[in-house]
Amino acid sequence: MIPDVDCDSIVYLNGDYLRLGDAKVSVLDRGFIFGDGIYDVVPAYNGKPFRMDSHLARLERSLAAIDIKVSLARKDWEELVLDLIKRSGLNDCMVYIQVSRGVAKRDHAFPKNTPPTVFCMITPFVRPGAAAREQGLSVVSMPDIRWLRCEIKSVSLLGNVLAKQYAVEAGVDEVVQFRDGYLSEGASCNIWAAKDGVLLGPPRSNLILEGIRYSLLEELAADTGIHFDARPISQQEVENADELMLSSATKELLPITVYNGKPVGTGKPGSVYTRLRAGYDKAIAEL
Repeated sequence: MIPDVDCDSIVYLNGDYLRLGDAKVSVLDRGFIFGDGIYDVVPAYNGKPFRMDSHLARLERSLAAIDIKVSLARKDWEELVLDLIKRSGLNDCMVYIQVSRGVAKRDHAFPKNTPPTVFCMITPFVRPGAAAREQGLSVVSMPDIRWLRCEIKSVSLLGNVLAKQYAVEAGVDEVVQFRDGYLSEGASCNIWAAKDGVLLGPPRSNLILEGIRYSLLEELAADTGIHFDARPISQQEVENADELMLSSATKELLPITVYNGKPVGTGKPGSVYTRLRAGYDKAIAEL
């Protein structure tokens, strides 16, 4: 029994629905041996998936990027997500999808004719509370030591795990990573800056995972009259930003009010964040 995990919850594994406690994968699965697989997480509010098409499109991009072929079409993924939500009986929840290259003799080269392992589970989603939204988060900076294919949502997350542990040991909520002096992202989120009312974000590239909220924030910025500038952002610009914020499926959109022990701007959530947050909440309410 794993603490804090509902082993009676229903999961999907290679075509079957099982209790989580009964789901088993071979130790020769390449996801276990090599981290050879990808994943995605679809949030749902009141039982309705949020931006599911975008999440499944990214899932398909990641599968194609590492040449894993699955028999499930987009419609099959959609039905699987909806079925898991229905079976769970949960309102606000997260549907976790993972696909590995499958079970094979341990060898670095891709095995031939090996069916992938497809696993999905669902967990309750506790949305960020009022304190995080109204008081903001604290972060520290660190070098980005990860590989150069961060646009692939890979299960090989050791670099992200080390970054998150760096934040834990520093007693803060998250890290802000820099590669060659320019902003990349957090341990498990996209990072945004605002200066003089303009929203700034790193450009889409192999150096960041394009979070689904990336396109969402572009849309919200346009809807609220906020100019958005996607370009390389220097470490000095981050240090001197009027506002910092982060976004992810689990954190939604939250302000960063302390950076390396110093207040960001006024030390309180700023106007760019407030307007974007209002738009985010509206998008959820309109599901």
